[in-house]
Formats: sequence, C-alpha cells, structure tokens
Amino acid sequence: MTIGIGGVSPQQALDGLNNMTQDVAPIALSEFEARIAKAQLIMQQQGIDAVYLNAGTNLYYFTGTRWYASERLVGAILPATGKVQYIAPAFELDTLQGFMVVKGEVNTWHEDESPYVLVATRLNQMGFDITRAKLAIDESTSYFISNGIAKAAPQLTLVDAKTVTAGCRMIKSSTELALIQQAMNMTLEVHKAAASILHEGITTDEVAAFIDAAHRKVGASRGSYFCIVLFGEDTAYPHGVKSPKALSKNDTVLIDTGCQLEGYNSDITRTYVFGEPSARQRELWQLEQQAQLAAFNIAKVDLPCGDVDTAARQVLEKAGFGPGYAVPGLPHRTGHGIGLDIHEWPYLVKSDRTPLAAGMCFSNEPMLCVPGEFGIRHEDHFYMTADGAKWFTLPAKSIDDPFYLG
Repeated sequence: MTIGIGGVSPQQALDGLNNMTQDVAPIALSEFEARIAKAQLIMQQQGIDAVYLNAGTNLYYFTGTRWYASERLVGAILPATGKVQYIAPAFELDTLQGFMVVKGEVNTWHEDESPYVLVATRLNQMGFDITRAKLAIDESTSYFISNGIAKAAPQLTLVDAKTVTAGCRMIKSSTELALIQQAMNMTLEVHKAAASILHEGITTDEVAAFIDAAHRKVGASRGSYFCIVLFGEDTAYPHGVKSPKALSKNDTVLIDTGCQLEGYNSDITRTYVFGEPSARQRELWQLEQQAQLAAFNIAKVDLPCGDVDTAARQVLEKAGFGPGYAVPGLPHRTGHGIGLDIHEWPYLVKSDRTPLAAGMCFSNEPMLCVPGEFGIRHEDHFYMTADGAKWFTLPAKSIDDPFYLG
C-alpha cells in the first residue's frame, strides 16, 4: 500500500489537525493605498480618466471593501487623480461603510432611480467632460452594468480596465505571497489527512465532506473553496464526471482542492494509487512529474509565459502523447495565475506571451489524460523571483510516498 494512504478514521485524522492561522497578517491599509497609487500611475500613462471597479475581487484588491456582485450595482469609481468614490444602493449605505478599509464618499441611489445615470452624473461632478472622458470598466463587470452606463452616457468612451487591474494584481507583494504560502500549507496538510482516511467503498462525496471539515479545522473559516475527488478511470477527466465511482483497490486517486485565507487561494492536486501501483501507473505518474519539473525549471524572468507551457508539453509529446492539446495527452494549459481569484492573469498557455516577472504566481499542472485508463495531475504552485521560480509546496515525492512520510 502507498505510504500514508488509508488506515485512519476520519475523526482520528481531524484530531491530528490544528488551526494554522494564528500568525496570519492581513493586508494593511497602507498596502491598499499603494495599490491605488500604482493603478493611478498606470491610468495616467495610458490616458484613462477613471476606472469603474465592480463588487468582487477587484473592488476588494484596491479598496479593501468586501462586497459580492449581484443584480444591483455596487462599486467604485477610481479616478486617475483624487479619491475613490463609491456607488451603492441607499439602503446599503451603513453596511457598506462598515466594510470599507479605504474610506471614500458613498454616492447612493434609491430603488426607483438609475445607478447608471448616477455614475455619469458623478463623473461630471468629479470634473470629467463625459463627451471626451475615457472610463475603463473592470473586466469582471456584468454586461448589464457596462451597458447601462453606456446608455446613460452614450458619448463616454468605455474601455477594458484589464491593463490596470491585471497590471497591478499580477505582481504579488511579500504580504500576498505569505498569505498564499500559508493557504497552500494548510491545504497540503488537508491532503495528507484525506489520503489517510481512504478505504475500499468510500465515496467521493464522503471524501469531499471530510476535506471541507479538515479545511475548517486548519483555520479556513469557510471550508473548502472547491474540491474535486476522482477514482479510477474517472481521473482521466480533468474536472470530473457526472456520476463518480466509489473507491476500489488499486484505483488511481486524484484529489484537487483548496481554501481561502484573507481572500487568497490555495490550489493543490495530488494523484496516487490506493493499493499497489501497476507498471503503467508508475510510468505515467513519473512522466507527468517530468513534465511538471520541465515547466518549473525553464521559468525565468522575461521568458514568455507560453514557453513554460511548451516545455511541459514537449516532455509528453516526446513520450508519444498529444500532439498539442489532443488526448491522450495534455488537453489544457499548463497553469494559471492565482491570487484573490483562483484563476487569474497571466496564464501558462502557448498563446500568452506575457513576460514572466518577479512576483507572479502560477499553478504548475500539466495533466496527463488517458481516457479509458486514468489521468495523472500533479499540481503545485510557484512564484517568480529575480533568480527564477520558487515552489510554494514541493512536488509529490514518489508514487509510493507522495507526502514524504517514508
């Protein structure tokens, strides 16, 4: 039996976990203010007069204000110079002010009024000539909001805010890196605990429920942010199947899960065998790790993101898989950026030519999918430094000892 797999009851495994968040340092007001200053500099360089930040991760990133998008417009106008201005329903005023970190005037609208007209009116009051002004729209903003603003101010020029939002968020600060590191540490301990409770007949739902409880035990107040548990041939499908099977002896096991810490995500996949690995399982497990290491080893500052994807894919193609994104082989990108969103810019995919830069963070998961047999995904994350890539978590040790317990 693979080391660390099975033999422990769920309660015993939970009892072995402890809260890992006691020394966590949240993002300080000074960092939010520095983010705004950087965004404003980019806006001035690009001739953008203001950015509309919708409720969600962009609003939080720049203002520290946690609010989730809904059918009502809640957001902020960030001008190229000056202070942030919030837009919100009048009945949410007191609640919104309680969530603010970066303070600003809240411009309110009643249920029978148009928030889109309010945006246009406020831009005028801020000194912008909306017949010539350029408003960048947070790319996560729903169409009904951008369309509403466009109709309320048809002469206003609307552009994509990605150059501002991604331009800031792609590069993580030391505080952000520390939060991501601790979230990854937490999820890795949860992985070890989940592996220890496996037994023949256990269902994917039972494992996912345990992983949620385990994430809460290590300090993730909302449990698992997501969880994919797959056994046997189901592991060949990256995001699972409609009716997943229960665990059988000698099945390949794939578990992909993560949590959030101060809004920052973890995301780790481990693949191993419940029982004795076959020669085929050993061969493909090792090949997948070679692809993962090829991606890591080539990652250097100024290298285009797409070249990292190519390096991993070449390992698999040399072994007869693919070509390209065909299966059997690697059907998806090698990796994605991570931060406040679990998938964010830039991406380790051939078409992304963004140069790697210090502070960027990526998943490294060049999954090998063999429909009809099984799949292997090793997923760890790294961040870029001036000296190259650094792991948040070390890749699995071996198919016989994935968690370095032997």
